[in-house]
Amino acid sequence: MKKTFAVVPLIILLTGCATPTVVDTRKVGDVNLSCNQITQEITEAERFEKEARKERTVTGTNVAAAILFWPALIGTYSNTEQAINAARERKENMFKLATSKNCLI
Repeated sequence: MKKTFAVVPLIILLTGCATPTVVDTRKVGDVNLSCNQITQEITEAERFEKEARKERTVTGTNVAAAILFWPALIGTYSNTEQAINAARERKENMFKLATSKNCLI
């Protein structure tokens, strides 16, 4: 019974860790996108980057992770860094594609 009480908080902490979306930096059909679709992809990548940055802020979950289970905080930082970098690279790829298609963005 005591083991159950010890495991439950650990499970709650681990499920509370940030898992921001890591976007694909390139997709198979990117070259076929219209200018409007490219704009939408850029907007989506910006949203994903913003959400990942938000996960890095001081939240109740992050504070609890820092106090009770600090490796979870390291995992959160690593996950958000990967998501931010992927979103940035996606935006760069979309801007390059927009330029090659003479899109006004």
